[in-house]
Amino acid sequence: MPDARDEATTGGSPDSPRVVTADLLRSWPLPEPAGTKYARGQVLVVGGSCTTPGAAILAGTAALRMGAGRLTVATAEGVATQLAVALPVCGTLPLPQDERGSVTGERVATLLEDEVGRADAVLVGPGLLGGDGTVRLLAEIAGVLPDDLPVVLDAAAATALPDLDRESAQALGGRLVLAPNTRELARLLDVDEVDEEDLARATARVSTRFDAVVTCGSWVAADGGLWHVSTGDTGLGTSGSGDVLSGALVGLVGRGASPVQATVWATHVHAAAGDVLAARWGRIGYLADEITAELPHVLRSLGGD
Repeated sequence: MPDARDEATTGGSPDSPRVVTADLLRSWPLPEPAGTKYARGQVLVVGGSCTTPGAAILAGTAALRMGAGRLTVATAEGVATQLAVALPVCGTLPLPQDERGSVTGERVATLLEDEVGRADAVLVGPGLLGGDGTVRLLAEIAGVLPDDLPVVLDAAAATALPDLDRESAQALGGRLVLAPNTRELARLLDVDEVDEEDLARATARVSTRFDAVVTCGSWVAADGGLWHVSTGDTGLGTSGSGDVLSGALVGLVGRGASPVQATVWATHVHAAAGDVLAARWGRIGYLADEITAELPHVLRSLGGD
């Protein structure tokens, strides 16, 4: 007979998904946080632009709130200094930008190679504006990744996957976690939209297509299995909320959780933090940075601190 941990780590099917509950998570404990900031996990967040630096700030803060010990943010050179002032707990690396203030991807391999080599997990995407610059950025990072370093892709970085060259795509295969919204999920499937009723199966299809762990809405898919997060409500659909989720996820990966465990835990904790705020403010009207502030409280309630 499988024990509780075996049950937790095995996803169900689209017709019978594994329902994520507090008891399931407690039976699947996160790595114990201990030691210095280096031992607890070094996270690199690559994102932001001159018009969207807040996305990288939200993601980086969420990573630290979930227990990562050290944070570096690589962002457009025009806002790197301002971001460092706004988020003094991180180190920053300026990246070349174009006239829009969007990261171009040029010289990224050289600029980030040392930091990528030190990282325990990398998040690419929050606040990137997309286009050729994001594709180039992702290809450059893929070229300097150490073996087995987990990579989380969100927003524009996730939707850049279909445009990558074969070598870069192969370098990323087997190590990816994707955190698209429903529009981005449709882009990954090359369809106009994904119906809510088909979201579970669509998430599973993207997981299989890109050999990745995928979280979208209340669904997590990995290795042919499916988990359903039954908490959370409409208030989570607020500007910056997805950046908080991807940051929470990379924070857990950085501190040693497997990509599957980190994704299931982060998706639940993010949703449950929204429930706490809904009880305080109402179903809508709370803000993404308020979700971030609730993350460690929810994590503690589940024994994950």
